[in-house]
Amino acid sequence: MSDQPRLHRLQSAMTSEQMLERVRHEGAYPTRERAEEAVHTVLAALGRQLVGDERVDLAQRLPVEAALVLTAQIPAAEQLTGWGFVRDLAIRAETTPAIARWDTGAVLTVVARLAGPDLLARILQQLPAGYAVLFGQAEPRRCQPAA
Repeated sequence: MSDQPRLHRLQSAMTSEQMLERVRHEGAYPTRERAEEAVHTVLAALGRQLVGDERVDLAQRLPVEAALVLTAQIPAAEQLTGWGFVRDLAIRAETTPAIARWDTGAVLTVVARLAGPDLLARILQQLPAGYAVLFGQAEPRRCQPAA
């Protein structure tokens, strides 16, 4: 037995192939390659927005290939709103905002299932307004200070 701490990786509930098939189904993509492209661009964009324990915990629940895409990104200095996320994705992917929104929804609804409700709630608390709907969730009401 070793006295060194061991890193533990949670077993993902899906393989990479299963994740791509779920995204392909959610997005009604004609090919596996198109689903793979959506997964890569959306997870890279999400990797620029998430930091800390939520980033690490999500990576542990994703298939290895998806986790590598998420964690290879350097977090952005400024977080984007949900709509800003979609606009930025459209610019980076050289596509329309409508297609970027479609891709985001197809990928993040699968990611939400893999994350589970507790981790997803923590992720949504970390991100600015507008992300819940991207994950296929109702937007939580944020407390407003009394006037």
